[in-house]
Amino acid sequence: TLMKCTGDFLKGSYEGRNFRFGIREFGMGAVSNAVSLHKTGLVPYCATFTIFSDYMRNSIRLAALAQAGTIFVTTHDSIAVGEDGPTHQPIETIPSLRMIPDLTVIRPADCNETSGAYKVAVEKSKLQSMPTFLALTRQALPNLPNSSIENVEKGAYAVVECEDPELILIGTGSEVSLCVDAAKEMSGKKVRVVSMPCWELFREQPASYRDALLTKGVPKMSVEAAVTMGWGEFADAFVGINVFGASAPGGTCMEKFGFNVPNVVSCAEKCLAGSTGILSDGSQGKH
Repeated sequence: TLMKCTGDFLKGSYEGRNFRFGIREFGMGAVSNAVSLHKTGLVPYCATFTIFSDYMRNSIRLAALAQAGTIFVTTHDSIAVGEDGPTHQPIETIPSLRMIPDLTVIRPADCNETSGAYKVAVEKSKLQSMPTFLALTRQALPNLPNSSIENVEKGAYAVVECEDPELILIGTGSEVSLCVDAAKEMSGKKVRVVSMPCWELFREQPASYRDALLTKGVPKMSVEAAVTMGWGEFADAFVGINVFGASAPGGTCMEKFGFNVPNVVSCAEKCLAGSTGILSDGSQGKH
């Protein structure tokens, strides 16, 4: 998040655009809000790990309340953080931030969606003076063939499309590519895969778009490496993690807690057969 094209903002030397806060998440968020509310036209952003956004939660909440156009950039957004363990694995952070009114929370699936997320965030800041929270991964992710910069502003869109789907898989962030891989394994089944980087933006879309994408009467299953709270608004069945994580390499954590193709396919087949609710909650990773 360091801007290499400029230096540091220092006492007696105000030319730089980088401000080094140290380990002061709340202060960092508060100062960033002040920069926005000063109405100089500057777009402030601050950055930390997703889990540490809890330390500046009141700053984030006040940004939404006071209409500050701050962009909160966070990384290491799931159990894929790995060896740092459950203290640094934000299983409940993103769902809890979605509860804050007037805060736009975006969890992009790849480079294209990340570009789209920044576009939305800057427009929210400059045109509406409203805050945006970006949740990015630690691990590298594949660029999805049908991902889109432009479609991020819709909140959700199909990355794998088919007519008259039998099942709709809904993913966010790193789990979108997992949904794509799972759909490929479900031979003979018509599966639509939806990337939903932002709940708030999706809610703003016309009902005709929302109903066409998440077709009524078609079983829908969400896949997100976070607690399953809230997903009942969009899906019938859920794959998530409702337990604390563990210290292990990121890939091992994802595998053990159920974020792998065989488990997603198994849960998808149960969803197709009529099962609803939490189909995988990560508890298998504790054994």
